[in-house]
Amino acid sequence: MDTDGVQSVERTGQAVELVYRTTRADLEHALRARDAHTAAGRRRRWAFPVGGTLGLGFSVLATVWGEPLVGKPLLFLACGVALWVHTLFGPRLQARAFAGMLEKAGETRTVVDDSGVLVTAATCRTHIGWEAQPTYVETAEAFLMLSDDKRAVAMTVLPKRGIRAPADADGLRAVLDAHLRRR
Repeated sequence: MDTDGVQSVERTGQAVELVYRTTRADLEHALRARDAHTAAGRRRRWAFPVGGTLGLGFSVLATVWGEPLVGKPLLFLACGVALWVHTLFGPRLQARAFAGMLEKAGETRTVVDDSGVLVTAATCRTHIGWEAQPTYVETAEAFLMLSDDKRAVAMTVLPKRGIRAPADADGLRAVLDAHLRRR
């Protein structure tokens, strides 16, 4: 066991190293990509706007029919606005909530090889086995590893700007393809 409490892992095969600082923009991009590639995210992308529109519509109808804008009409209005705010700004607000933690983490060094993903930052050192996050998504800006649960709660963001050499992008893709399912 290492002094950090993380067991030593034998590193094998081709290894790709990334060095980067995770930003709020990285996290926002990852949250949007996760929503686009998971069933729960896709449901939320249509259900929240529909629910928000219905809430706003019911509040307008109730007010037009003579009810004062208190009680149920106000509740419908508040729910409709909240759903629309979450639809439009949810990932940005979630990423903003993690700003302090991202700042404390500082520079991150990630090594990806046949044994899994080793993430080392100022505040932590974590080894992620392939079974923990068995799928991944590639976007123009990042590789995003996702857990297999219904909402893909656990995820690892590997920003492409952290790749040291252009050829390493293909190497990283090859390692991920060998061990994970692409979504």
